[in-house]
Amino acid sequence: MTTLPSPWSEHVLIERTPSGVGRLTLARPRALNALDLGMVRALTEALLAWRDDDGIVAVAIRGMGRDGPFGAFCAGGDIRFFHQAALAGDPRLEDFFTEEYTLNHLIFTYPKPYVAFMDGVVMGGGMGISQGAAVRVVTERTRMAMPETAIGLFPDVGGGWFLGRCPGHVGEYLGLTGVTVGAGEALAWGLADVAAPADDLPRAWEALGTLAAPDPQAWLAAWQGWVDAQPDWRRAGARTVAPLAPEVEQAFGAGTVTAVAAGLQAAGTEAAAQALATLRQRSPLMLHVVREQIRRARAMTLADALRLERDLVRHCFHPRHLGRSPAQSETVEGIRALAVDKGHQPRWNPARLEDVTPEMVTPFFASPWPAHAHPLRGLA
Repeated sequence: MTTLPSPWSEHVLIERTPSGVGRLTLARPRALNALDLGMVRALTEALLAWRDDDGIVAVAIRGMGRDGPFGAFCAGGDIRFFHQAALAGDPRLEDFFTEEYTLNHLIFTYPKPYVAFMDGVVMGGGMGISQGAAVRVVTERTRMAMPETAIGLFPDVGGGWFLGRCPGHVGEYLGLTGVTVGAGEALAWGLADVAAPADDLPRAWEALGTLAAPDPQAWLAAWQGWVDAQPDWRRAGARTVAPLAPEVEQAFGAGTVTAVAAGLQAAGTEAAAQALATLRQRSPLMLHVVREQIRRARAMTLADALRLERDLVRHCFHPRHLGRSPAQSETVEGIRALAVDKGHQPRWNPARLEDVTPEMVTPFFASPWPAHAHPLRGLA
């Protein structure tokens, strides 16, 4: 069995086991396996080929850590590239989001079992290539988040859709605050299926290739049987962590972000104060956009939610309705503060939640394209 880099990217390693399992390894550990356009294309090409290959019964994906396999899954998209491309007018920025969202849809609708080993950092784009898996494995090292509001963006890669399907108002809480959660929360809130000890993952990776099965359904049953036989693995079932504190749950159910903040302020508890302090660090404008995104996505199909996100991301980098250039966008400013200058002091505009008006938010939800020309018009 030979592991080879994809012709699209040296950072995606591809192998096929004799038993018919396609295995993908993200191999960009210095960047926590952040996705660039070549990696997106490599993953898409492999998954399309295996989808139509009767000799492949299942697919698995993992990340490479600094010390070898596992330890990190994927920290998201390559935000430094986003920053550079936006300032330079690089058309590859448009290609990246169109192709990434197409890949996300492919994974969510994949007809064969897709197993994601979500060990270590799983954020942003890493959620997009794992949340659609038939089996999502987390460990005690899992650090999961949709942290986009911290860089003036929104939870994309299907984030509005899958966060909107978390219990209660957990989706609003995660999408607005961008807080990081562990395996317990992921299991309890529907963002993972199985928790495993990190030390067991190399053995599980090898076991994938030893399960002989005549078809994908039989393979999945065999894999689930293997999981159930592991004494320290546990499937999602009974809630393992408490839901949101009642006052936080109530606040995040409010109809506007301003009302969310007011509810947290009025609650007066430590949990509410922490959530409010986090919100105050995020882009006020994008908080309002995200609240509306998740509300809308709850009633959408995945394909429509991804099309909406493609509209939103275009407006994020080209906020013409605000009279701003790409360089003046919340997203470029947020990335500058976090990853370029690293001062962690973004200059949000507006600077306060209370100063965001509906006229600033509503145009984000108007598509820049007619339906027949939308970049994601082909998603079923």
